[in-house]
Amino acid sequence: MREASSRVLLESLWQAGATVQAFDPEAMEEAERLYGDRPNLRLMGTKEAALKGADALVIVTEWKNFRVPDFTLLKKHLHDLVIFDGRNLYDPERCEENGLAYYGIGRGRSIRS
Repeated sequence: MREASSRVLLESLWQAGATVQAFDPEAMEEAERLYGDRPNLRLMGTKEAALKGADALVIVTEWKNFRVPDFTLLKKHLHDLVIFDGRNLYDPERCEENGLAYYGIGRGRSIRS
């Protein structure tokens, strides 16, 4: 996480007043070490727990367990049906078919449902 883009994103979201619920299967201990106990950061035990009550899904890691979206779960838990995909893991058309707005960062194409 020393030079991870997720750190820049976290700090920008906090400056905008956001609270972040985060999960990364490999970086949880390091995130806790770097940021400690903050009211605007909730480190969650699973990717599913991180979705509960979230406004949007932001993907900034490409671990294998994030590559296949569970659209039913996403639609159940996200307040705003939107995905910001910083790793371009998801197919924009599949997201649209499932009623989700999709923003593939750097992809040059976004789909808004």
